[in-house]
Amino acid sequence: MLLYLRQLWHSPDLRKRILFTIFLLVIYRAVAHITIPGADPILLKKFLESGNGAGPLGIFAALTGGSIENFSIAMLGLSPYINASIILQLLQVIVPSLEALGKEGIQGQQKINTYTRWLGMVLAFLQSYGFILLLSRGGAGQIVTTTFPGVLVPMLLVSVGCIFVMWIGELITELGIGNGISLLIFTGIVAAMPRTLSALILAGGDKMTAFYLFLIISLAMLFFIVLFTDAHRAIPITYANQGAGRGVKGGIPIRLNQAGMVPIIFAISLITFPGIIAQFLQTSERFKGVTSFINSYLNSQTPSSLYVLVYFLLVLAFTYFYVSVTFKPDDLAENIQKRGGFIPGVRPGRQTAEVLSRVSLRLNLWGGLFLGVVAIVPLMFTMFSTLTSQDLIVSGSGLIIIVGVVMELIRQVNAQLLVHDYEKLV
Repeated sequence: MLLYLRQLWHSPDLRKRILFTIFLLVIYRAVAHITIPGADPILLKKFLESGNGAGPLGIFAALTGGSIENFSIAMLGLSPYINASIILQLLQVIVPSLEALGKEGIQGQQKINTYTRWLGMVLAFLQSYGFILLLSRGGAGQIVTTTFPGVLVPMLLVSVGCIFVMWIGELITELGIGNGISLLIFTGIVAAMPRTLSALILAGGDKMTAFYLFLIISLAMLFFIVLFTDAHRAIPITYANQGAGRGVKGGIPIRLNQAGMVPIIFAISLITFPGIIAQFLQTSERFKGVTSFINSYLNSQTPSSLYVLVYFLLVLAFTYFYVSVTFKPDDLAENIQKRGGFIPGVRPGRQTAEVLSRVSLRLNLWGGLFLGVVAIVPLMFTMFSTLTSQDLIVSGSGLIIIVGVVMELIRQVNAQLLVHDYEKLV
């Protein structure tokens, strides 16, 4: 370990990238503690202590490292940018012009990234009003003004904060150690852990016993998630080689988790939507029965069996949906055929596409089931223990993010070290 760290330090370019990344992460955490001017901290504290903050907003609070609790200008985190990225990715399948743009290589991808930024800015402005209104209605009064035109000031501040966080993420990707967006999400999750742990230690008693058991379960899940993240099925490909007279053997890896974190993000958005609606309708007598049902059976703070089942099925369904949109076996089979390749024993073209599609569907089943289990295990633990959703130091989705970011970070660093060693030889 010490030798590895010494190698990192003696690589000038990598050392600068790491220090620059740390500097930007510190700035991000500082921005997360800048409260919106004019906000009432007393009403915000009452809102959080009432338990409303652990409901639909609890997941967003965990991903932003406490920005919501601080009523920070960065309380939206990267959710608008992530939503914009997913929307643009799905639109590339629906809109032919965007699909053609995605096939133009680096220049096309740069244009799509520009569209993603603009859409992220629009979503940030719209979501800022929703969050401000939701937080103010859930508290003992207006934490910040929600009437026009006064509400435009906090909306602009939150939107600018979101854009600033997006910019930091892109700087880390370009000038830092890479994968800046994922690294910021990882930082937000890790930053929330000490606060949760200290609250558990102060509570003591049965909660600490349940926490130790959950810690053991989390470590076991962490082990399986590492295996799951790297798991793939290698499809053997033989490429014709006219000069040598023999084919060149290769392979195409199809990952077990082809969809990544997207199904859980989709599922969280849908499963928390009824709770957000209930927050808006809780003062209405006409919808009292609806809000009572949602608070009883679809509440993320006190998950019921129905909530867990719906959450699991949504993760599984979105796994199939997202992969069916992004994984195109016909295009992949066509590219293999153009390069003179074929799967041994399978004809190029349609039969190759059918084999790839069949393998992808089978992997999706196991990948979606695993994602669903990882997502609901912490929720089930809160159902049968003294811990609540607020006491969980990390959720199942958080574990997947942490493992994915750390493994990708190691790959990035090792690649940089390899380049440094190669330059010394040259």
